[in-house]
Amino acid sequence: MALNNIFSIFLPKDKVFYNLFEQTGKNVADIGKKLKEFVNETDPVIRARIHTEMEDLEHRNDEVTHQIFQELGKNFITPFDREDIHYLTTAMDDVVDYIYASVKKIHFHDVNPNDDGIRRLGEVICEGAKEVSQVIMQLRELKRPEKIMEAIVRINSLENHADKIFDSCIKELFDTENDFKNLIRRREVYTVMEVATDKFEDVANVIETIIVKYA
Repeated sequence: MALNNIFSIFLPKDKVFYNLFEQTGKNVADIGKKLKEFVNETDPVIRARIHTEMEDLEHRNDEVTHQIFQELGKNFITPFDREDIHYLTTAMDDVVDYIYASVKKIHFHDVNPNDDGIRRLGEVICEGAKEVSQVIMQLRELKRPEKIMEAIVRINSLENHADKIFDSCIKELFDTENDFKNLIRRREVYTVMEVATDKFEDVANVIETIIVKYA
């Protein structure tokens, strides 16, 4: 009997890890969507409400992350390698943290969130968050990895697109911004948003490793 078949016999019946992963996937999609709403909203009162909603999502995801680590501590049988579960959970948590950090930076530096570069990066982050969420929702189908791999390619493409937007934003910033303090503030916002897209790729890399092992 193949090793993967033997492994499947002992999978947890309630698939608790998959359920928790899917919760993190939903959190990622939701906070990505909220970021897009935030950077396209001109009313500061509505933006403040969205900011609070994103903070709640970040806290909610921290709780799910903690649950996953608790399950790792008490379950001997896991869907795939324990270290891969740890890497994936950490990568997903980083995605949520950096998307929320984007809004915190905008608020902290009092940067106009309707800035064209911020909006463009916000659009990519929203799309990337949606793709990451879909990949996570497909983890139960590791034996049919084609769709997962297609989504991973799209995630990598979006990360490359974000790099190009970031580079063009930084160039334009240095070409047009004469106030040094504003330059630093906007650059910090662009940077944390670009890092958020890097974290999407981290998730994709972990999942690709899992597929290679178990698909």
